[in-house]
Formats: sequence, structure tokens, C-alpha cells
Amino acid sequence: MTHMVFFGYGFCAAALAPLLQARGWRLSATTRDADKAEAMQAQGITTILWPCDEAPLAASALDGITHGLLSAAPTEQGDPILRQAGAALAAHSRSLQWLGYLSTTGVYGDHQGAWVDEDTPAGPIGRRGMARVAAEAEWQAFAEARNVPVMMFRLAGIYGPYRNQLRSVSNGTARRIDKPGQVFSRIHVDDIAQTLTASIDRPKAGRAYSVCDDEPAAPEAVVRFAAELLGVEPPPLVPFAEAELSPMGRSFYADNKRLHNQRIKQELGVTLAYPSYREGLTALFNAKAY
Repeated sequence: MTHMVFFGYGFCAAALAPLLQARGWRLSATTRDADKAEAMQAQGITTILWPCDEAPLAASALDGITHGLLSAAPTEQGDPILRQAGAALAAHSRSLQWLGYLSTTGVYGDHQGAWVDEDTPAGPIGRRGMARVAAEAEWQAFAEARNVPVMMFRLAGIYGPYRNQLRSVSNGTARRIDKPGQVFSRIHVDDIAQTLTASIDRPKAGRAYSVCDDEPAAPEAVVRFAAELLGVEPPPLVPFAEAELSPMGRSFYADNKRLHNQRIKQELGVTLAYPSYREGLTALFNAKAY
């Protein structure tokens, strides 16, 4: 039986799981949280208790694995999954048909609003982007050494049910920050799930994919559109210099680029369900998923 192991069961894994269950796949997921484990088991997902204190994961925990989705953020010590589960994965390298690493568009760095694709040389990269570059390289080296196909999915800003600007406008936490010329790319979580499924069906070892919609947009415009859907006044514009953002918040605004997504369309045959934030937010509004 085809067996997917989710290394971390977050927003993207939860969107992908039903698509694989519909195919009759066996699903497992790692977790440290007993309450979350109970909820996952209720969804038909076998839980794997992630070892604490940097202990290695036992190879037997991955028995039957054919596919793996890697979704942990790197730390200063490198990729935590590779560090603790690398040996266990290596023990099953002959059965592994697909590994997907969920990276970020931060690996491209800043391009001052220009269009970029997977082959564009990186611009200036911040600390978090550099950590992702290093993690991608670690996984590529692991895959090449063991002849395992690994694909990199560089995700734009993720939104979806109950995690979107409709929610932040509704609860009063949305902000409209005015930084002229600043744009971000986005992607609905359902389009991430269909992209991953398309790659599973057409694996191409070592390939990287920009996973984003068709329309990079100013963040304040997205908030404004959400407010229009809700029939409320949008938050006031705040100049970037006066926004008092956290260091992490400011780091997001340090990268400015427009992402092409031809590769997921041409190589994987993806047709986006939500080609821009307008379609995505409208569907979420109609579903009251905020």
C-alpha cells in the first residue's frame, strides 16, 4: 500500500490528506502533542510520536513509507527532520518514491519588485531565507547520496479556511501598511495541495517549484478587498516607516518580488482553483470560512 508520512501535520498537510485518503493511501504523521494525536487518529491518520531531546527517530516508525512531506522550519542547527529522522529515512531509501520539502519564496531574496522564477539568481537574502537555502541544500545532498527523489516547493504567502484576511479584518487585527511598490505573492492552501498531488503523480527528482497564484499584489489591497467583502471600512493606511513592526514583520517587507508560476502549470499540469486573492477570498467569504 502507498504510505505517506507527514513530518509535521500543519495547514498544508491537513489540506493534502483528504486527497490522498480518497486514493486509498495509508497516512501517518509525526507529532509531539497528545491532543493533536487524538484528533489526527480520529481522521484516520496514524500518529508517530516525535522523539524529544534530539533523539533519533527509530527506523521502525517509518515501516512501509513510500512518500514523505517535510514541513519543519530549519533551526540554527539545520533541518530538524533530517537531523533526527535522516537515518530512519535512509534505512527506507529503496522504498521511497517521493519526498516533498516545503520551502519558502524567501530563498529568492529581494528583487525590488521584479519578476523572478526558479532559475533567477538570488538577490540579497535575509537570515531566514539563508536558513531555507541551507536546508534545501541539505535535502538535495541527502537525496543524491541515497538516490531518493526530493522536490522543493517554494511556497508564497499561504491562506485558506480560517487563516485569511477576512478573519483578521473581522477580529480587528488587520493592518494596512503603505509601502509604495511593495508586493507579495500568495497561494491558497487548496492549490498547494493540488500542486503536491500533481508532483506525486509526475515526480522529477531535484526539481524546485514556485508555488504561487497569478497575481502578486500589495498587501494593503488584499486587506481592502477583504473589508469590501465583509461590508466594513478597511483599516486606515499606516506609512511603513510608522508601522512599528516586529523584526520578523519588517523582514517580510525586506523582500519585494513578483513570482512566475509557469513551472507548476507546464510541468505538473496545475490549473489554479484560485488564480488571485480575489477568487480565493470570495470563496472563503461565501463558505463563511473566516
